[in-house]
Parts: sequence; C-alpha cells; structure tokens
Amino acid sequence: MTDINQIAWDDTVLPFQLDRSGVRGRVARLDGVLEHILSRHDYPAPVAALVAEVALLAALIGPTVKLRWKLSLQVRGKGAIRTIAADYFAPAAEGEPARVRAWASFDADRLDDRPPFDQIGEGYFAVLIDQGAGSLPYQGITPLASGSLSACAGTYFAQSEQLPTSFALAYGENRLPGDGAARWRAGGVMLQTLPAQPVAVGEAGGSGEGGLIEAADILQGAESEDWNRANHLLSTVEEIELIGPTVAPTDLLLRLFHEETPRVFDPQRVEFGCSCSADRVRGTLAIYSAKDIAHMTTAEGRVTADCQFCGAHYDFDPRTLGFEATMDADGNPIEVAE
Repeated sequence: MTDINQIAWDDTVLPFQLDRSGVRGRVARLDGVLEHILSRHDYPAPVAALVAEVALLAALIGPTVKLRWKLSLQVRGKGAIRTIAADYFAPAAEGEPARVRAWASFDADRLDDRPPFDQIGEGYFAVLIDQGAGSLPYQGITPLASGSLSACAGTYFAQSEQLPTSFALAYGENRLPGDGAARWRAGGVMLQTLPAQPVAVGEAGGSGEGGLIEAADILQGAESEDWNRANHLLSTVEEIELIGPTVAPTDLLLRLFHEETPRVFDPQRVEFGCSCSADRVRGTLAIYSAKDIAHMTTAEGRVTADCQFCGAHYDFDPRTLGFEATMDADGNPIEVAE
C-alpha cells in the first residue's frame, strides 16, 4: 500500500521562509521523475548518484530564478565522469508542472571505487539561464573545488549573486516496506539568505580557497548569526527525513526550524520533460553542407540521432538535412530558385 503522504509530496518543490532568520528555502522530493531519468540509461552507481544530485539541484535552484524558459546546470571534468547536466523548464502556465531532465557521459574503463565527485576530476560547474527567444543566455561558472556538486552550487551563488546558499541532499535506491522493487528517490533542502546590498571585495578576493567569496564575507552581525543558526539546525537532518517518503516536507520543516517560525507557500509540481523533437534535430543539422551530411550517413543510407536526455531515436533521410537539402521533411522535392 502506498502512503497518502507519499502521494501528496512525490515530485514536488515546497518553498518556505524562516521569518525569524530572514532565510528562505525550498524542500524538494523527486520520486517518479528521478526513476524516469535513470531508467533511460544503465548508469554505473557513481554516475547515477551524480545524475540524481544534479537533477535534485536543478529542481531546487530552478524555482529561485524568475525564469521564463530554462535553467541548465552543467558539470564538465577531465576524469572518468566527463559531463553531468540537468535542465529545469519553468511551468508553461500557472498551475502547470515544471519539467526536469538530466544525463551524464563517462568513460566506464576509468571508473573506480573513489567517491563519485572525485571521479569528475579538474573542471567546472556552470549555471546557464535561457529566457527564450529574443534574450541572451546568461552563464556563470565556478571551479570544481568544493567536494560536492551542491557545494559548487553554493559557491556559484556566493560568487555570482552574493547570496549565501547551502544545501542538504540525500539520494539513492530506496525500498519501502511491502514494496518489492527498489526505486530511486532523492530529497533535499536549500537555504538562502534574502538579497542584501552588494559587498565590495578587495583585490585578494574572498576568504575562501583561491579567493572565492564565502558567507562570512557577505554577512555581518545579526545576519551572520541568523544564517549560522539556520545552517546548524539544517545540519541535524537525517537522510531518511530528506528522502521521505513517510516524512512530509511540512513536518520536516517543523522538526528542524520550529523556533525560526517557518512559513510555507504553494508547492510546485515537477515532472520529467524533454524538449527534443525531430524538428529541433533538423534545426541543429541545418548548418551542415551535403558533404558533411554524407559523412554522417550510415551504410543503410540514413542519418540517425539519439537524445542524450530521454533516449528518443530519430531517423532521417539525408536528402532532407542540411542547408543543401534537396527534399523537405515530408519527402517532397525542394524547388531551387533560378
């Protein structure tokens, strides 16, 4: 039997504010969304863990941005795990769910027993915000030097937005009592201070490693005390409380922050979603010449492409592709103007 509490909070993001501390945050739970993402690929355990983490981060960070279209998190490294990426698509209209997708690329022969984050190697963590047609995408980058993807996300917010931000995340395969199959679940809490006046940083930079800005460089006095107290309370959370499913996010907030006067807002539903389509693939290939398309054509005379996120397979007639195409998508000859 599925607990009614689980049904209510699966695949949701719950915004909240701690009125006493002036700290805002979100509680996220991913169940079916994460299972859907990971079921599309046969990832080894360390890769699956990082995909779960980046998908959870996208679900937590996406709603904090005044987003019209898409927020992307991208991790690039020189180690065995080369790329981890997730996209958060804002709801198309009020009352509709947000959408999340994620994937990773890796070299299976180089994977070992080290912690997953250590197998990314030297690289960077990037946040990209695309507000859609007519706008220029924004990109912020921070080095991979913090020990986890969530710590890298916190560093990004401190550096780029001067907003102290912290995370408590948990993810893994979970088997409920009476349920025969283990399922991937993830849950997390994000804390963030309210925007304040920008802080001037000297030539030496912040107090963090390599001159990175940290919370202590931004917050002073009572604000610093409030932030430290909220994070101390968050540090007492247990993994099973984060993942659920038997502990509701509202109960979790009361358990952790009852003295901080937590106030919750309407939850946001999340579902798996991919923006790939045959037309988008055609658009990507539109920059290539007929000669380039010929190099992509298989021995069977087709051009194929697979979506890295959802696994969708696309199969094209090469004559319909590229800027020198001789046929349209329906197979009709294209008339060339004299």
